[in-house]
Amino acid sequence: MSETSIRFGSNAGQSVTRRDGIAKVTGAATFAADNHPEGVLHAVYVPATIARGRVIRLDTVAAKAHPGVVEVFTPENRPALAGDPDAKPFLFAFRTEVLQSAEIRYANQPIALVVAETVEAATEAARLVVPHYEALPPRLGLDGDAPYKPESGNFGRPAETVFGDVAAGHAAARHAVDLTYETPAQYHNAMETHAIVATWDGDRLALDVPSQAIVMSRGAYGYYFGIPAENVTIRSPYLGGGFGSKAVINGPALLAILAARALRRPVKLMLRREQMFGPVGHRGATRQRLRIGTDDDGRMTALDHESLAVTSTFDDFIEGAADASLGLYATEALRSTQYAVRADIGTPGPMRAPGIASGSAALECALDEMAEAAGLDPLEFRLRNYAEVEPGTGRPYSSKALRECYRQGAERFGWAGRPLAPRQMTDDRGLLVGWGMGTALFHAPMFAAEARATLRPDGTGLVETAAADMGQGAWTALAQIAADGLGLPLDRIEFRAGSSDLPDGGIAGGSGHTATAGGALHAAGSDAVRRLGEIAVADPASPLFGANAGVIARDGRLFARDDDSRSESYVEIIARAGGAAVQGTGSAARPPEAAERHAMYSHGAVFAEVKIDPALFQIRVTRLVGAFAAGRIINPHLATSQLMGGMIWGLSFALHEEARHDRRTGRIVNADFAGYHIPVNADVAGLDVITVHEEDPHVNPLGIKGVGEIGITGTVGAIGNAIWHATGTRVRRFPIRIADLLAGSQSM
Repeated sequence: MSETSIRFGSNAGQSVTRRDGIAKVTGAATFAADNHPEGVLHAVYVPATIARGRVIRLDTVAAKAHPGVVEVFTPENRPALAGDPDAKPFLFAFRTEVLQSAEIRYANQPIALVVAETVEAATEAARLVVPHYEALPPRLGLDGDAPYKPESGNFGRPAETVFGDVAAGHAAARHAVDLTYETPAQYHNAMETHAIVATWDGDRLALDVPSQAIVMSRGAYGYYFGIPAENVTIRSPYLGGGFGSKAVINGPALLAILAARALRRPVKLMLRREQMFGPVGHRGATRQRLRIGTDDDGRMTALDHESLAVTSTFDDFIEGAADASLGLYATEALRSTQYAVRADIGTPGPMRAPGIASGSAALECALDEMAEAAGLDPLEFRLRNYAEVEPGTGRPYSSKALRECYRQGAERFGWAGRPLAPRQMTDDRGLLVGWGMGTALFHAPMFAAEARATLRPDGTGLVETAAADMGQGAWTALAQIAADGLGLPLDRIEFRAGSSDLPDGGIAGGSGHTATAGGALHAAGSDAVRRLGEIAVADPASPLFGANAGVIARDGRLFARDDDSRSESYVEIIARAGGAAVQGTGSAARPPEAAERHAMYSHGAVFAEVKIDPALFQIRVTRLVGAFAAGRIINPHLATSQLMGGMIWGLSFALHEEARHDRRTGRIVNADFAGYHIPVNADVAGLDVITVHEEDPHVNPLGIKGVGEIGITGTVGAIGNAIWHATGTRVRRFPIRIADLLAGSQSM
């Protein structure tokens, strides 16, 4: 089917209520840890309480004697793995800890696994395991070790990209800034922590586990346990949030599977909240240097973005913050460079808007500082440096409605009344008022997926793919696309997803899942309709007999393409053909040449208002307005919810989230929701989302981009810029705290 022949019916584009909503609010939805197979045992891992060194002895006598304990696994008695946990045989396979040695790489690393008849017994016994360490001083933070330049960045991107003569661009600049920004380590804290229920049946393994890569991860599990991928069944119908973390296999999960095989009983393991800080990935801290130059007219002559990111001592995942400067602003010369520093921490991993969230936070604040140096309004400065084609490559954008995002967002916010100088606005209570903005940008990727669609004799449809719903409403949006592919009303299709025995739905991540799985579902539905049409057109008893111009599907009927008066229902066609269901298959993937021809991004603009007490410097974000262009919007209600969630995450990034280490032990001291702050309802006073219409004939056949991550990328900088506008104090580290503003006020 060509890109221009995709047909949408009455389902896509509608704000349909979530199909999984009732199951979730009534408790009928079954998450991984809700599964209780007969004879299940409970596992709890013992975490390391130092960040560097080795375990010289583990005292497990009291733990093994505790009532209900079945076994305590340590490096001395851990069953063998077929695959090396320090190898990286697959995409999203990280080096991980499965009790393969006594070495301690980071705090919270598993050093033993207790298995018991109840979770209470396992928890109590885990506390009775006494480790004896040979500890070394931990290397922590951005100054923990010597920086190095990696061979490549993450996701196949180069570690350095250069276009034009950067040195000449700096030399030609009439206005320039040289700035350093820092962003902290942030940890995945989905509502549902990581969990797994592992059940063996001979050499066949069944896993109930939250997974963003349901089919793909089977191969990795097969590798570790020496069984064919097809012997692994993964069930993941519901995820209580993923954010990238649940695309990666982790050590505690592998330990639970090992225990289940050794003990010949199902084993369940669910991480406690504090155990989310270490073995399951996070966003690494960064230090970013931005050097920007402009000519007399405020047009950029050079944009030079260097990023130093913290990674672990034993693996490479680098928060590619400097990538945020690629693809957005026009400049005569551009350089994006990634560096890394090793520290005694768990390996970072993909976390919502990886790289771009951290990088855009620094970039958008630096853009405002450059605008101030050039004497320009921040929005005017961005418009003067608006890129009509991708900087450096010259590729046209597949679509780019960013100007319209700027216009609609600024108009809704009231930006035209903003004074240029800081500390000029107050409200009727005497609070300082500041307005800031930031540009939002995220890639529009597409992965590979497959799907199956069946037209049943009763005129209903069944659509199947191993797609994952992380809570964003994928089951609903994908069902809408599938229903249009089948030419049926939404209430006449059954949607099956979330299990690896279904066709591969691809990876749920990178804001590409709707385009990927949706493309396969629509293709499968269209294939089933095509097959049904072939039956009807060849049947002399059908009104559609000989309809050589082809047929189209609508509301459970086929119509002659050139004569709407000739039609027949699916039920009638199937019944006369013998009553057998008609099945179609479909796949979706972006041809490599498509990405070579066009630059593909979602775009947006975020405007923020803050109010700050001039004496206490308490910060309140009182308004956020975001305008986003993300191709075809399948479900406006769900898309708006996703964009709101991203903006709230941006607020969290700007003002709240930061993991802190004890410098003596390397342990994270705020590994809970009491100390690791995230926004609550009272922190979000006003939130307004605009979705800007955008047609994109190139990004994929459905014209869909992603909305899951872009909301973060403009919001952090918008809030940081608004705080400067309110106070006149520029804070170049996140999260921005009261102490930073107090220090700034004393220096004024």
